[in-house]
Amino acid sequence: MRLDQALARLLPQYSRSRLQGWIESGSVQVDGRQLRGRDKVVGGEQVRIEARVEADGQVEAEEIPLNVVFKDRALLVINKPAGLVVHPGAGNAAHTLQNALLAFDPRLGVVPRAGIVHRLDKDTSGLLVVARTPEVHTALVAAISEREVERHYIALCTGVMTAGGTIDEPIGRHRSQRTRMAVRSDGRRAVTHYRVLKRFRSHTLVRVELETGRTHQIRVHLSHVGYPIVGDPDYGGRRRLPSGASPELAEALAGFKRQALHAARLKLEHPVSGREMEWEVPLPEDLSRLLEVLKGDFEAGSE
Repeated sequence: MRLDQALARLLPQYSRSRLQGWIESGSVQVDGRQLRGRDKVVGGEQVRIEARVEADGQVEAEEIPLNVVFKDRALLVINKPAGLVVHPGAGNAAHTLQNALLAFDPRLGVVPRAGIVHRLDKDTSGLLVVARTPEVHTALVAAISEREVERHYIALCTGVMTAGGTIDEPIGRHRSQRTRMAVRSDGRRAVTHYRVLKRFRSHTLVRVELETGRTHQIRVHLSHVGYPIVGDPDYGGRRRLPSGASPELAEALAGFKRQALHAARLKLEHPVSGREMEWEVPLPEDLSRLLEVLKGDFEAGSE
């Protein structure tokens, strides 16, 4: 077996990229010799690894308030507010969740991306799980890949749905607008389940469960079937007001400047204890206010 494959099997708590880095840096000795990752081992060799997990100094710690829902030695669960970018990228070099996590716990500097294992769009609010050690990070990445982490969202859509359903459509990068995603026949498999929670005169509140985790998946899928998320700047299309909408409703919809999407519930098996754990957080204030206005409009229309 290749050395890098053998080490990945023997040390599953570390990522393959980390193990490969140790091999390339000479930190791995096999029977006293330095081998390449592709070199073969047959069994019975003595492997010695002298490596230190170094902190990533490229992202600086920033004191940004965090809403920590749960913490222990292995995990953090964060209720992310809308408007906070998850990690640095093009156009967002700082002031991100990753910067905030490094200030909250400097030891996260040795964990890839400060322990972030999945992401939410900047203007999506709700729950995120963070790994506090490299071993837990590897375990959570694997659990998400194996679809063992349940993520449920609340979304407010434009249009009145007759029933819930499943959207099974592949998603890939938009052919001409590279910052957007789109349903494409040559895209990666993407599956979204949704059910109706409440109908209004011209909108529907739904609970969404992800079976896969593609970029912008919920937003792309709901728009694809004709029920875009309210306030979505990329996939929402032109704002539509219900006929006879009150000035209060028109103002509320016009003033909602982000996608009405909230990661409300998270369920997983604790990577250390093996205990099943679940968290749920209420809707943020801005989305709750909009729902109250829609409820009032619906009741007034019924009368």
